[in-house]
Amino acid sequence: MSDIIKKIGLPRLIISLFLLILFCACPIVGVNYQFAITDVIGRFGMNMVLILSLVPMIQAGCGLNFGIPLGIVSGAFGTVCSIELQAKGFFGILTAMLIGCSFAAVVGFIYGYILNRIKGDEMIISTYIGIAFIALMSLGWIKFFPFTNPILLYGFGGNGLKPQITLSQNWAEVLDRILHFKIGPIIDVPVGMLLFGGLCCFLMWIFFRTKLGTAMTAAGSNPEYAKASGVNIDKVRLISVVMSTVIAALGIIVYYQHYTFVQLYMAPMNLTLPTVAAVLIGGAALRKASIVNVIIGAFLFQGIVTVGPMVAGEAFGDIAEALRMVISNGMIIYALTRKERR
Repeated sequence: MSDIIKKIGLPRLIISLFLLILFCACPIVGVNYQFAITDVIGRFGMNMVLILSLVPMIQAGCGLNFGIPLGIVSGAFGTVCSIELQAKGFFGILTAMLIGCSFAAVVGFIYGYILNRIKGDEMIISTYIGIAFIALMSLGWIKFFPFTNPILLYGFGGNGLKPQITLSQNWAEVLDRILHFKIGPIIDVPVGMLLFGGLCCFLMWIFFRTKLGTAMTAAGSNPEYAKASGVNIDKVRLISVVMSTVIAALGIIVYYQHYTFVQLYMAPMNLTLPTVAAVLIGGAALRKASIVNVIIGAFLFQGIVTVGPMVAGEAFGDIAEALRMVISNGMIIYALTRKERR
C-alpha cells in the first residue's frame, strides 16, 4: 500500500479523495451531479492542451512558463483574424490555428532568445515579459490593428475591439461536435475536443522519444553532461520555448471554441497561474514533467474548482463565485509552495 501511495503521491491521493467526496455530496446538497460531470469533462478538455504547452520548457530546464500569455495572446490574435476574414466551421478554426501558431512561432523565437540571455532567472523575467506583451497587444486591440468586422468592434462610435467577442457565428464548439454524444439527458461528452487533446498528448509523447526530445530532456536534467555529449543547450532551449508558445496558442484556440468566446486585453493573465498550478498538482517538478502529469493535473484542478463551488454554494448560500476564487487560489498557492515541486 505504501508503494502505491508513494507512486501516486500523497497530495494527489488526498485531492482525488476530496474530489470524490464532492461528487458524493452533490445529491445531498441538491446539486445535479450530471451537470457537475458535464462541466468537469468540458473544463478538462478545454484546458488540456494549454497545460500541455508547459511541458517542453520544463523538460528543457527553462522552468515554469509564466510567460504563457505570449502564446495565449498569439492564439487570440489568430482567432480575431479568422473572425475578420469571416472564416467559419472547420476552415475557420484551421485559419485561426495557422495564423495564431505562425505568430506564436515568431513571438516564441524572440522570447526564447531573451530567456537564453538570462539563464537562472527565467520564471521571474518570463512573468514580466508576459505582462508587457499583454499590454503591448492591448494597445493594438484598442487602436492600431485595422480590423473592420462589426462583430469585433464596439458599436456606437466606440474605439477598438470588444473585450469579449462571440464565436457563435464562426466556429464555436466545432471540435466538440465531432462524434459528440450524451449519457442520459444531461451529460455531454465532447469527443472531438477530447480526441484532439489526446492526439496532442500522444504527439508530445512521441516527440520526447526522438533524438531532439531526448536532447531537450538531457539539457534540463543535467546541462553539463548534455553539453559534454555535444548538445547545443541554447538551441535546445530556444526550440523548447518556441514549442511551448506555439502549443499555448493552439491550446487557447481549443479553449475558445468550447467557451464560445474569445477574451482580449488583460484576460490572458487569469489563465497563467491556474495552468501552472494544474501541472504541478499533476506531479510535475521544475525540471521534469510528463504527459501523465498534464492529464492528472488538468482533471484534478478543474474538477475541484468546478464541483467545489457548486457544492459549497448550495450548502452555504449564494457565495459560489467567492468560493470559486478561494478554492482556485488556494490550490494555486498549494501548488506553488509544495516542497515536492523542488
